[in-house]
Amino acid sequence: MLEDKKMMITDENGKETEVEILFTFEGENGKSYVLFHTLDNQEDVYAYSFNEEGNLIEIETEEEWNMCQEVLAAFEDEELIDE
Repeated sequence: MLEDKKMMITDENGKETEVEILFTFEGENGKSYVLFHTLDNQEDVYAYSFNEEGNLIEIETEEEWNMCQEVLAAFEDEELIDE
């Protein structure tokens, strides 16, 4: 479902939310990551790792969070340059 850059996620209460994928990347640790925001709030960006089946996995370490924040900052810088 990456073609249209949208996907549905389901929270622990069973509530479904449509989100827009900003980008995916593979970290130096070999894990795959996805960064996205909800359609009604584009200011808050969420980051998760995901497995081969596409299941989202919460980020567990401060190192992973820092890496995602660095990649997001580079992405935002590139978006500003492209405008």
